Amino acid sequence: MELTAWQRICNRLLGRALKKRARANKDLSENLVKGSMPMMPEVYLASVWVTTVAVSLVCFGFLALIFMPEIGGIALYEKLTAPGVEDACFIWEYWNKELIDNTKPFNGCPHYETRVFPLFGKVALVGVLGLIAPFTTFKVLAGGAASAAKKRGDMIEKYLPYASSYTAAMSAANATPAKIFRSLAMNKDIYGDVADDAAMIYRDVTLLGYDLITAMKLAVDRAASVWLTEFFQGMIGTLTAGGQLKLFFLNRAEHYMRENRTRLQSFLESIALLAESYIVVAVAMPLFLIVMLVIMFWVSGSGAQMSEGMLYGIVLGFIPLIHVAYSFLVWSSSKEQEM
Repeated sequence: MELTAWQRICNRLLGRALKKRARANKDLSENLVKGSMPMMPEVYLASVWVTTVAVSLVCFGFLALIFMPEIGGIALYEKLTAPGVEDACFIWEYWNKELIDNTKPFNGCPHYETRVFPLFGKVALVGVLGLIAPFTTFKVLAGGAASAAKKRGDMIEKYLPYASSYTAAMSAANATPAKIFRSLAMNKDIYGDVADDAAMIYRDVTLLGYDLITAMKLAVDRAASVWLTEFFQGMIGTLTAGGQLKLFFLNRAEHYMRENRTRLQSFLESIALLAESYIVVAVAMPLFLIVMLVIMFWVSGSGAQMSEGMLYGIVLGFIPLIHVAYSFLVWSSSKEQEM
């Protein structure tokens, strides 16, 4: 895969300086391979650091624009008139016309004052833009290879039960391992990331000239899933011992299908639990809550004050938010099982 323009710039800036350190990081190299990210470790590490520095500079630029004296965001905000001052000064001018001084702001009104940006807001801006944003950027980018490897491993475990059944059917038809891997590689739209690993094995055998055992040993090192590692190691052991691949594929297909049924059963149980909690939290509770709020609104005492705005906010904001949250939970849970 060709590097992007940004990756080439990052590599030219820091690639050589980070080369030794990046290649000594074995975990990073393994995650790049398992996550199917075809780039050298120093390119990835250089992209992480340069991007973090770029984001930090942008954040510091925003801070400079916000805190700049006289023309900064906070300075302009604090030049604005405070709420209610205009009415108070208008009344003062009406009753004290002899005290009006046109050379002073608001004609010398003693009630005149400008807005004050809260100290908490200043600290929050410095914390978010100066610390949290750069640190979060670095952590997310630095962990990108591990996240990609984990995501790819999860996808492989979804497709492997069906791919193993396909290999069992091909083996029953007396297809050679090379033809099995070639057929798997040609069906990426069906078997997903498993097809990519099969394509790499077929490439090593046909293009690079490796024997099948060596190619599969290389595939074991590239495998992002423990299931796929066990599958390839089992094939190597069966071929080395002179066993029957057809029986091995049948056993593996049955094993992975059983594991897949267990995973789907766990998913259905979690969805059922969400459905039960939805009835209680999003259906029954709002009914009681609305009745209680209306009673509190009409019978407000010193111990229970309820304003009309708060009532509308809860009914029109908080309660619909519960339904949105449950919809997102169901959608995200279903997305994990999507093939």
